[in-house]
Amino acid sequence: MPPTYVTASGMPRYNGIAQALHWLTALLVAAVLPLAWVATSLARDAPAKGDLFVLHKSVGLTLFALVVLRIVWRILHPAPPEPRMPAALAVLGRINHWLLYAVFLIMPVSGYLLSALAGRATPYFWLFTVPGLPKDEGLQKIFHSVHLVGQWAVYLLVGLHILATVWHVAIRRDGLHERMMPVQDQVG
Repeated sequence: MPPTYVTASGMPRYNGIAQALHWLTALLVAAVLPLAWVATSLARDAPAKGDLFVLHKSVGLTLFALVVLRIVWRILHPAPPEPRMPAALAVLGRINHWLLYAVFLIMPVSGYLLSALAGRATPYFWLFTVPGLPKDEGLQKIFHSVHLVGQWAVYLLVGLHILATVWHVAIRRDGLHERMMPVQDQVG
């Protein structure tokens, strides 16, 4: 018997691949930010600084590929129908999701260009290296600004996403969050 794609409250749920892509994205976002915070806080000559930046950049590039995969998956497998809720809330939710996709694409691209335009290659988990570009200090400054603004956009959009989830769980109690949760085995 195939798994059910309906929540306990009867709402259509995202399929398992969409759920896995969502939670893997969340895990990588939770990793990429602290890697950057720690790496930038270390002294310029700290032995671990370079390795932390390699990890940060590698996780960022992985996020880029994962978000592209999520978008393709979403196009091929549209989201389940939305439950009844005020139209404005539904629109805000969709806007937040698409802005999250956008910022998760912009951040790795701007991060790569920030590094590459300094003439540096970008190692990917010590497996291979993405080549750098000719140095261009003016463009590098632009992508540094884009990356910094994007960082704050990540904080804002992820924060709104989490607050909306908490609101649906604790205030509305509408079971909306269950759409992105794996099917639970029923005991008894």
